[in-house]
Amino acid sequence: MAELAPAAAEAPVDPVNWTCPVPLRDQPVVVMGHGGGGTLSAELIQDIFAPAYGNPVLAAMGDSAVLHLGGARLAFSTDSYVVRPLFFPGGSLGDLAVNGTVNDLAMSGARPAYLSAAFVLEEGVELAVVDRIARAMGAAAEAAGVTVATGDTKVVEAGHGDGVYVTTAGVGLVPEGVDIRPQRARPGDAVIVSGPIGLHGVAVMSVREGLEFGVEIASDTAPLADLVATMLAVTPDVHVLRDPTRGGLAASLNEIARASGTGVRLAERAIPVPEAVANACGFLGLDPLYVANEGRLVAFVPPADAEAVLDALHAHPQGVGAALIGECVAEHPGMVVVATGLGGTRVVDLPLGEQLPRIC
Repeated sequence: MAELAPAAAEAPVDPVNWTCPVPLRDQPVVVMGHGGGGTLSAELIQDIFAPAYGNPVLAAMGDSAVLHLGGARLAFSTDSYVVRPLFFPGGSLGDLAVNGTVNDLAMSGARPAYLSAAFVLEEGVELAVVDRIARAMGAAAEAAGVTVATGDTKVVEAGHGDGVYVTTAGVGLVPEGVDIRPQRARPGDAVIVSGPIGLHGVAVMSVREGLEFGVEIASDTAPLADLVATMLAVTPDVHVLRDPTRGGLAASLNEIARASGTGVRLAERAIPVPEAVANACGFLGLDPLYVANEGRLVAFVPPADAEAVLDALHAHPQGVGAALIGECVAEHPGMVVVATGLGGTRVVDLPLGEQLPRIC
C-alpha cells in the first residue's frame, strides 16, 4: 500500500468534479431519472401530468388505455423512442418503435391493428440512416401484423436533437370477456415471466460503451401480441400483463403491487437470468431485475391456470424460456420481496431513477 501513496499524492481528488449517481428528488428541473420508469417518473406523472389532464381513463395508468367507442372496446397507446445508439445487436430504433407500442397494446389483451409514426430528425443526419430505420419499422410492422397508417415528420437544427427520435401510437381491439389491468392482481396468483430477462438493456449498453463480455448479447425486442393471444386461448381470465421495459421486472412488479394493494414474493433462483447478462451486470454493478426488456412479459394468472399457461408459453417460440417466478400474496401489500438463494429475503423497491438511460 505504501507504494501507492506517492501516485495518489500526484493526482489529488478534486471535489468540484464529483457527481451524484442518484438524481436529487427536490430538483426544480428535469433530470434523466424522470424518464427512467421509476419513482421520479411516477412523481412526474402524479404531480404534473395527471392533475393537468386527469380523467377516469387516464387514472387506470395501464400500458394502454381501454376505450369504449362505437360499441367496440379499443386499446390505445403512444410512446416515444430515443434509444442511443440507433442500431444495436438484435434490433434498432425502427423495430423498437413498432414492437414497443404493439406490446403496450397487447398488455391489455388487444389485437394491435394500426400505428402512427412521427419522426423528429436532426439536421445533418444521413438520409441512409433514416431509410434504414424506416425499413426496419416496415419489416417489424409486417411481422407484427399491423399497418403504419399515418405519420408526421419534423426537422430540428443541428445540435438540437440526437439524430432521430420516433413516436408511435397504436390502436387495437380488445376481445369480449378480457379484462387485464394491474388492479386485478389477487393473492394466490402465479407470477410468470415469458423468458430470460435483461437482454435488451445490456445489449444497448454494451454497444454504447464499447464493452465486450466474451459473447454478443442481443436485444430481445419482439412483438408479443401473438404470445398474448396464445395465453388467452388457454384462459381469458389472465389478471395482469406487463412488458417490463424501463425499470425492468422490478419496476413492473412494484407498479402492479401498488395498484392492486397486494404483495409479490419472488424466488430468486427461479428468475431466468442468462449467464452473459448476470456476468455483465456483475461487471457493471447492476441488478438484472432493474434492466430493461423489450420482448418479455410478466403475467399474473389464477393458480389453477398456471400450469396450462406455462405449457402454452413453452410451445410458443417466444415463450420457450418462460418460468414461474413467484406468487401474489396478501402480506406486505404494495411491496415486492425476493427469497434469495442463501435463504434470506430482500426487498425489491421501485427504482428512483434510471440505471441505463436512453435504452428505448
